Amino acid sequence: MDHNDSGDSDRLEDDKRVDERDKLRQKEKLARLWADYKETDSVELRDQLIVHYSPLVKYVAGRVAGGLPQNIEQGDLVSNGIFGLIDAIAKFEPARGFKFETYAISRIKGAILDELRSIDWVPRSVRLKARAIEAAFSKLEADQRRAPTDAELASELDMTDAQLQSALGQISFVGLVALDEILMVSADQGESLTLGDTVADPAPGPVATYEVEEVRQVLADAINRMAEREKLVLTLYYYEGLTLGEIGQVIGVSESRVCQIHTKAVIHLRSTLAVDRQTA
Repeated sequence: MDHNDSGDSDRLEDDKRVDERDKLRQKEKLARLWADYKETDSVELRDQLIVHYSPLVKYVAGRVAGGLPQNIEQGDLVSNGIFGLIDAIAKFEPARGFKFETYAISRIKGAILDELRSIDWVPRSVRLKARAIEAAFSKLEADQRRAPTDAELASELDMTDAQLQSALGQISFVGLVALDEILMVSADQGESLTLGDTVADPAPGPVATYEVEEVRQVLADAINRMAEREKLVLTLYYYEGLTLGEIGQVIGVSESRVCQIHTKAVIHLRSTLAVDRQTA
């Protein structure tokens, strides 16, 4: 190695050490900000946290907007998502050791979906299709003790395979089926639990802890009965954060086909939870 190569290598190592020190200082500064906010409940400190984490809102709004009609403005989703971020900051407990970003994403999505539900923008015909497919899925799975195939599902619904795939595509397009849809509500305590909560680390309150663990077990059993492709789509989308288009490139299918696979997988999970609650 000549002198120039050695010098370049040393500079790269120096730059790397500087970057690591900067990241450590930023992490320590953020930890102090959290500690001071939780101790004082200062509005000024809360606003600093909002500014720091605001890119999360744009990220979540962008993902949700991908499945919505064009008349739904992403800017409106961001505005609603900010309320979810504020709620997450107020309720988060740093001492529990969970990652705030994971917790906040669930709350931000929840706030956005709450607003979408309130304006009731989903066509009634699409809602009816979603309910019919979910009911058929529940019936077939209960009868056969396994997840039904597309052909069996289409037959139960008196549809052709093309009609079933079209229905799944419609449901997916309007964002009606997602892991962030509320699945359980504790009426006595006024707390809600989403399927997104069960696959994240949101540090649920003591009242919800038992429900979360119970649902996790039911979901684990349901996911284990899924086809490998459906498992992979859920993992890449909800754990790895890939877009539907990126997942399509990974598994070698179109983005619209990934939407259909995702929709069917989530309907499977929702129907499994519905049956579990009925038999509990």
